[in-house]
Amino acid sequence: MPVITPAAVRKQIAEGATDPLYLIQGEDEVEKSALAGEFVELVDEGLRAFNVERVHAGDLTTGDRLADGVASIIDAARTLPMMSPRRLVIVLQAEALLAPKRESDAAARALERFEDFLKTPEPQTTLVLVAGTLDKRSRMFKLLTRQATIVACGVIEDQADAERWVRSRVNASGAEIEPAAARLLAERAGADVRRLRGEVDRLLLYALGQKTITLNDARELAGPAALQDHWAMTNAIEAGAAPEALRQLALVLDAGAAPEQVLGQLGWVVRAKFPQLAPAQVSAAVDAVFRTDLELKRTNRSSDQPRILLERLVVELCAGKRAQGFGPRRY
Repeated sequence: MPVITPAAVRKQIAEGATDPLYLIQGEDEVEKSALAGEFVELVDEGLRAFNVERVHAGDLTTGDRLADGVASIIDAARTLPMMSPRRLVIVLQAEALLAPKRESDAAARALERFEDFLKTPEPQTTLVLVAGTLDKRSRMFKLLTRQATIVACGVIEDQADAERWVRSRVNASGAEIEPAAARLLAERAGADVRRLRGEVDRLLLYALGQKTITLNDARELAGPAALQDHWAMTNAIEAGAAPEALRQLALVLDAGAAPEQVLGQLGWVVRAKFPQLAPAQVSAAVDAVFRTDLELKRTNRSSDQPRILLERLVVELCAGKRAQGFGPRRY
């Protein structure tokens, strides 16, 4: 099944031509929640009490609860719509259902039953699964890629993608933004979707009532640049070029970037890029980021230790890209 954008989903909703099964995933919690909520437009307002059901899968923390939750979701999805052409079931925090943290016989049986349902979804029901980023190697995710329409929220691959995100967000508010203004915000926030959202939200508040947001508006409100060249360090890591990655890291830190901010960018590289660039090294890369986060929290911020920790992480990620393994773990 295809991977589509939130804008494409909104067009399907407006046309009343939705698919039976959706997986909305990504790191942009606000966009995921907002998009899931827009599916209710498929059902007339007066009939939503009978045809719209929401399930919070985050509460399914044991095998027995998971089994009960799966049964409830399947029953809701198999129930015929009442006086409406379509029924809607929205499952929030679906990662607890799709990738439970605790394994047990009851959980395994529940997942098997849910997998059987996903293979033959109810055509008169739209089932929307809202989840964080899932392990693409898992059996459940592979099944969903065959059966569900995948919607990626908050995934920003490059500056052009960031600019499109800004324009889409501003247009959704009923305004327009000059291309140069969108470009400025994208340069300042880079791939950090949370920072990008904050910049846009502040700008929309500042320009409240304006039909067009200008470059001058963006200059007035945009925060300091996150990076001298936001993509240079990530590009160097992707290439496995440790010397260049270290040089770019130094530029970033010398420009005043907070160590936590840089660590967030490196974490994004691991989550967004390593599954394709170095799939065998994903687990080790995640461990390296996690270890660095713990050690940063223990360091004296006025010392050189945060820089040293980030330098070590950059070298390890570059080595991982070349599939040469990671250094020993020290917690």
